[in-house]
Amino acid sequence: MLHRAGRTSWKRFAAVLVPSVMAAAALGIGMAQGALAASFFISGQKFQVALDTLDVRGLSIYGTVDVTRKGALVPVFVTGARRAEITGLCQSVVVPIPVLGPYTLKITGGERRPVEAKNLFLDATSLSSGQANFDDLDIGVAAGAVSKGPISREDRNSRFFDPNGFAQQADSAFLSDVRFTTVAVSAATFNVPGLDVRLKQGSHECF
Repeated sequence: MLHRAGRTSWKRFAAVLVPSVMAAAALGIGMAQGALAASFFISGQKFQVALDTLDVRGLSIYGTVDVTRKGALVPVFVTGARRAEITGLCQSVVVPIPVLGPYTLKITGGERRPVEAKNLFLDATSLSSGQANFDDLDIGVAAGAVSKGPISREDRNSRFFDPNGFAQQADSAFLSDVRFTTVAVSAATFNVPGLDVRLKQGSHECF
């Protein structure tokens, strides 16, 4: 009976975890190859994105609402970058596994050479930075009038996008010790030198 129970646990483990790991690995590979699609329903699960530095050319920050596959609404603020260079990328999500408990899926890269991204969007619920410097910053611009940074095409066409809503923009920005809590990340291209995807038992998040 003990042997059978052990086998059943691993079957449950595989059924729950393997699809998540395969999807995350595909996400990382897609990012590394610059082939990540930008339009999708979110899962609704929050994950962490930590960056040593974020160097942006063409910054936008605006609010919208993301939608899960089940139709739940998740208010977010979107940080957009026409071009971005990132050092010290870390992305983590904790996956609860029945019987075995939590496992952490962690993606890292950009240690020796910067990550490069175009039309990058981070749909976040929180953001902090040890230091943030902005050039030619506009606070309070209407979202529909943002011109210095990008607005996601999917967001602009969404019923939740208010062109008269509050937004910010800047010609450029440099942030260090950056911490995002996000529900989605998308980019036209996302090239990750030194991509590393690891799965580890327990909670081992980026921050």
